Amino acid sequence: MSYGISKEVSLGFDETVERVRLELQKEGFGVLTEIDVKSTLKNKLDVEFEDYLILGACNPPFAYKALQAEMEVGLLLPCNVIVYRKDNKTFVSAIDPVCAMSVVDNDKLEEIAQEVKIKLERVINNF
Repeated sequence: MSYGISKEVSLGFDETVERVRLELQKEGFGVLTEIDVKSTLKNKLDVEFEDYLILGACNPPFAYKALQAEMEVGLLLPCNVIVYRKDNKTFVSAIDPVCAMSVVDNDKLEEIAQEVKIKLERVINNF
């Protein structure tokens, strides 16, 4: 089972990041966290790495439903979306929430994850 929804895109890194933010917003997501992996690895380990950004995306109504169904689900939130460069190509990927929530035995979470997956697939497929 794949754990992500991915696509190679024709835009550059910065353009892709901007577009991902817009597409997430269209689907009701906000970005709660942002991790610049390239910068972190340079600062902490003094190593060079490709552009790589992790966005912690949250759709508050779905997060609330999930928390009502399972209080510990916060361990699996927010939904990570990544933008990265590899071999001079740009990629955008999102966690598959159905796969992520499959570790919890709760039918209500599975239903919520299916709805969130549809939204994240639209984000990725709008490129």
